Amino acid sequence: MAESVHPASDAATGVDVRGRCLCGAVTFAARLPKREVAICHCDMCQRWTAGPFLTVEFAGELAIEGADSVSLYRSSEWGERAFCKVCGTSLFWHMAGTDHYALNAGALEDKSALALTLQIFIDEKPAYYDFANDTPKMTGAEVVAAFSGGATEHGSNV
Repeated sequence: MAESVHPASDAATGVDVRGRCLCGAVTFAARLPKREVAICHCDMCQRWTAGPFLTVEFAGELAIEGADSVSLYRSSEWGERAFCKVCGTSLFWHMAGTDHYALNAGALEDKSALALTLQIFIDEKPAYYDFANDTPKMTGAEVVAAFSGGATEHGSNV
């Protein structure tokens, strides 16, 4: 039986996706509006995932099976990160108080139709890697302004 970590409204259109952690203790299902991948280069995501965090974003109900194996970490005033307690897989970033999620794109079962479309916190990206894809890029200040109308939290991280 699916449990909801954060109940929210269901999207009316989109594509259904399923994902799981490395060990399989946690599976999730969501309805994405698009098959677009965004990359977050913020310092927190780098520490959390050992590199940039590749995400698919959506707003709505996240159905979780194995919710007892999910741990939530409140990483900032307005964001929390979820991971599997068993294997440590990063599952999603959730904007607190909303139904906005950034799911781990690598955890999806079917990645075949995904397209890289955006890179955020580009000003925090280390110099030792680059992606060849030509995508729009936003600085941390631009991302924070887009989400909050200009308010910032500790530094520019979400």
